[in-house]
Amino acid sequence: MVLRKAATSACPKKVASLVDLANLPSPLREFAGQSQMSHLAFFVRVWSYIKDHSLQDPANKNVVNCDDKLKSILLGKPQVELAELPMLIKLHFPKTSK
Repeated sequence: MVLRKAATSACPKKVASLVDLANLPSPLREFAGQSQMSHLAFFVRVWSYIKDHSLQDPANKNVVNCDDKLKSILLGKPQVELAELPMLIKLHFPKTSK
């Protein structure tokens, strides 16, 4: 029981970093059309954009073919693996110390 309590006490900090509002840097601001957004909300916005614009590769659904707007926030990469997507977005959200 003690181990479970210790594990859950660290969890709220991780969740808070995903849901706390953050000031977005310019490229993300232009993409989202907002100046503040949580890390999680921004990820959902990117995923919705990918789905709405049919940017997943038809031959391999694990690959996203980036258009110019998506390239601007994903380090200019023409293609991104879905597994890379969270890491590339996380680079734009600096770690906050609380």
